[in-house]
This record gives sequence, structure tokens and C-alpha cells, in this order.
Amino acid sequence: MKTDAARSRRERGGWAMKAFVENRFGLPALVVVALAALYGVAYVTRPTPPAAAAPQPRKVAVESVTAVCPGAKGERVSVHLPGTLTHEPMRDAKPYVTKGPGGLEAGYLTRATQGAGRGLAGVRCTEPAPATWLVGPGPANADVRLHLTNADKAPALADVQVYAAEGPISGDKGIGLEIAPGEHREIDLKTIAPSADIMAVSVTTAFGRLAVAARTTLETGGVDWLPAAAPPATRVVVPGLPGGGGRRELLVAAPGENDAQVRIKAVSEDAEYAMKGRETLDVPAGSVASLDVTTGIGGSSAALVLTSPTPIVAGLVITGTGGRSDVAFTAGTPALDLGSTVARNGPGSKLILTAVGGPGKVRIQVIPEKGRPDEPFEVSIPAGRTKNVKLKPKGDYALTVTPVTGEVYGARVIEDPLKSGLLLTTQPLAPSRLWTLLPPLTDTPNVVTP
Repeated sequence: MKTDAARSRRERGGWAMKAFVENRFGLPALVVVALAALYGVAYVTRPTPPAAAAPQPRKVAVESVTAVCPGAKGERVSVHLPGTLTHEPMRDAKPYVTKGPGGLEAGYLTRATQGAGRGLAGVRCTEPAPATWLVGPGPANADVRLHLTNADKAPALADVQVYAAEGPISGDKGIGLEIAPGEHREIDLKTIAPSADIMAVSVTTAFGRLAVAARTTLETGGVDWLPAAAPPATRVVVPGLPGGGGRRELLVAAPGENDAQVRIKAVSEDAEYAMKGRETLDVPAGSVASLDVTTGIGGSSAALVLTSPTPIVAGLVITGTGGRSDVAFTAGTPALDLGSTVARNGPGSKLILTAVGGPGKVRIQVIPEKGRPDEPFEVSIPAGRTKNVKLKPKGDYALTVTPVTGEVYGARVIEDPLKSGLLLTTQPLAPSRLWTLLPPLTDTPNVVTP
């Protein structure tokens, strides 16, 4: 009985399979099932693909440049185009505006040995921009004149915000400043934030662009222009601290809504280290804090590397030596990935270069006022060290610094020793205007969503 039942089931199963295979759709279905099974096994056992590389900014050539310097009647502006250097006189106190192809740089130096404006002051002609940051002494301790120039053909609407040790203090006084095309406005910051002894200043535009500069004359003596500081970031490198005597005061602003605990590392000529007793600096949200790092760097040329979980802006005040001391300023600056050019240099000039994270190498070329450019030469900087490069050309000249390898930061310093006291000025090596970095483009639905 059981044998007959089993035989009957086999006959029915065999008939069903035969019918399935003879069906015109049966065989293709079996093939599909088999392929699906093979694909599933291959998918499960496939090797893990390498992670896609993060998109990187794209380096593109700059086609045209506009550079603006505050006016200084009777002074000469040095104008550099790749391979050439010329000088143009400023016939009045109006802002100097020059336009040209990529690679254009311009700037000037002033030197005074007497009077309230005694000092050596250097300024780089700046490009119009929608946002600029400055860090330095405040109006309570200095005469700070902010220069805003609209070199475009469209109007600009600007906000000037001043952050001090007690927090944002400028209120509405600097909000909604209308700057017409071609207009220049000079603002005494005492009219906006008279109580600030140290400060960070942001100049932002709702529309339009402005070229921004600030001339600072200390009540105790000394004058120079504040260099533009790198925008708020969680890692900031402040290069160009010259060796020798005098005070070195670090200024750090946390312009956001969160407090910042800043870790500080010095990179000197001999070592990379956390300064004893100055390893960190706490900066309350919306304020500026200062730290005396004079003994921390011990008279060595150096750079400071600052890291913080909260974005910060930083600068540094350099005081000279002697009975009548001069002052200079440096600020957070990008690495020399795009190279840099300083249009105006002279006797007593040197470069202070710092390699961070590994060894670095740069190529330096001097462009004299007359004759052909000098042959370029290379300078190597050991990892985690700062190196002084003395420049000995005679007369006025421009210089270019081109990256070769590594992460290198730098500044050009000029020192003019006098019996009455050292004159000095510092210009951080800002990115060259020959190239720019375009941010990477990524596909995202955000461009079509409200």
C-alpha cells in the first residue's frame, strides 16, 4: 500500500517537472532563478570596494585682479606683475586702485623716525571681498582708523562688528553702512567701540564688496597696518613671530555662540612644543582673550599653531625694543599652497618660514626694480621648525615664494635698528593672486528643495 502511494507521488512529480520544462516559459524561468542565485552568492562574497576619495578643491588660474590701498599722499606704491616691478606715485590722499591680470600684487611702506606716527608701516593692497577679519589693539589703547573702499560699479551695504574682551560691543552703530560705487570711508573705531582695549573686527556685506584696511597707532608709540586674518576656523596658524626682545601678545577671538578652549603649540627654530603654563587659552563666546607668549617662545623666531573645537580668529602684537618702541602685527594665515608675493621690500628684510606636520621646501625669487629677476633658490625647512631667511638685495624689490613640498607658513619681516629704538613691520605671506581654489561640486537635492 505504501509502495503504491510513493510510486503515485513520483509519477505525479515527474509529470509536473516534465510539464514545467516543456512549457515555453519554464526553461527561461529556471535560468533566471539559477542566475539570481549565482548573483546573490557573488554579491555576498564580493570584496569591499575602496572608499571613494573625498572631493578636493580645484586649482584654477586667476584672470583679473583689483587691488586697493589706502591713500598716502607722496608715497610710492610698488606694483608687481609676474616677472616685473614698477612704482607709481600717489598724488593725493585718495585710495589707490589698480587693476590687472592674475598675479598682480601691490603695496607700500612708510617710515617715520619722529613724531606721533614714528614707526615702520607696511600695507598690502587688498582685494574687494564680501567679508574681512582684523585682530589687534582696540580704540581704548590706540588710534585705529578703519578704511572701507568700494572699488566696484555696484553699491555695497556693510556691517562692522567689533568684539572685545567683554563681548560684542559695537551694537547698531556699525550696521547698515551704505558705501556708494567708488566711495571711500574712513571710520575712527572710537566712535563705534570706544571701550575695547583688544579687539577683533568683522566687516561683512549684505551685497557688494569692500576693500578693507586698518591703520593702528599705539598710545605708547608705534604704528602699523593690521593684516587681514584668516576667517574663523578650528585650526589657525599664526606665522612670522620674529626673534629677539620685546613683547609678544597673542589675541584670540571666538565670534560664535560657543566658548572656545584653545590649545596652543609653538613652533620655534629649535623645537615644537606646548609652552609651559600657556598650553591653553579659554575664550568666552563672542569675545576676545589675550595671552603673553613672550617668555614662552624665549626670543626665538616662531609660529603658533592653535586648535579649538569652536571656530576662532587670531592675531598677534609684536612690540619692538629700545627707548621708543615700534609695533608690528601678524595674524592667522593659510599655508603657502598657492604661493605668495610681497610687492614691497627693502633693506633689513627677511622671511620667517615654518613647516608644520612634516618637512617643507619652498622656492624663492627676488624681482628687483631694475634688471631681470634673480635666479630662484630653494630653502628647506625641517619638520616642526621655523627658519629665518635673510634677503640681501639692494634697493626696493618684490619677492615670490612658491611651494615645493610640505605644509609651510610664513611672513616677511623688515627690521630697521635705530639708536632710539627698533623700527619693524610684518606682512604674513597671503595666498598669491595667480591661482585660486574652487570648492568641489557635489550632487545634492538641496539645490532644488525650498
